Amino acid sequence: MARKIIIDTDPGQDDAVAILLALASPEIDLLGISCVAGNVPLKLTSLNARKVCEVAGRGDVRVFAGCDRPLVHPLVTAEHVHGKTGLDGVELPEPAMALQDGHAVDFIIDTLRAEPAGSVTLCALGPLTNIALALRKAPDIAGRVQEIVLMGGAYFEVGNITPAAEFNIYVDPEAADIVFKSGIPLTVMPLDLTHKALVTAPIVDGFEALGNHAGRVVASWTHFFERFDKAKYGSEGAPLHDPTVIGYLLAPELYSGRHINVEIETRSDLTRGMTVADWWGVTDRPANAMFMGDIDAGAFFALLTERLARL
Repeated sequence: MARKIIIDTDPGQDDAVAILLALASPEIDLLGISCVAGNVPLKLTSLNARKVCEVAGRGDVRVFAGCDRPLVHPLVTAEHVHGKTGLDGVELPEPAMALQDGHAVDFIIDTLRAEPAGSVTLCALGPLTNIALALRKAPDIAGRVQEIVLMGGAYFEVGNITPAAEFNIYVDPEAADIVFKSGIPLTVMPLDLTHKALVTAPIVDGFEALGNHAGRVVASWTHFFERFDKAKYGSEGAPLHDPTVIGYLLAPELYSGRHINVEIETRSDLTRGMTVADWWGVTDRPANAMFMGDIDAGAFFALLTERLARL
């Protein structure tokens, strides 16, 4: 039976590839997409999510707009990485599909209450504002979530937006703190893992060579997106962060990590948004997250390319 998921996202080119991977995979039943402000403001993330669905020919997917700012702090965005639209790289038409009525937070709550308990996975690809607000508004849903699989945080790779913090967690650390303290099973794809999944030129050429619309679009997104990280890290390619979340649902055997305690720093000016991961087990704090550290990048990209070919 297909695994039921909600994707909570702030597209972003890598978020967009993750959405396409989900839509190309029969093992996944995408119940809807909840959008949040993050890489770009909410108006653009909710527009971009619909554009991506139409790239896959899936105008039937329900897309909801959620929180337009973090719980406490002003919004920080990442146009310097993703371009002014969030999906720079290829010009996509305005979507024909409409945004759904209602707030994404209510969609998350209503869906978790309507579906059998333990049957829905939340896939979080952006700041955790929508999910935290849903948990705050409806505490009963915590016991109904199968798992939260999220891209965020870092330990050995420390930060990519500040010296200590990864972007998704940094944008709304208070929301992350709520999620990490929720008791819901968490699986985390930190920078430690995503920096081992680099999109190199041969991989981009492989997307292009698929010859379909989705392949061409993904090749153009990754060409745009990678220029920033290649310059920053001096690497051969850019990490493709968010699709690792969907890849984990499809092929968990490609991933390895440790079940450990992860706390979110919310108070320090210097390290706000840091994921303090007890990788070495030096505290007696209880484990609350499966914190991934490694991925078989070759097999992951082979899977991604094979799925994009189906669109």
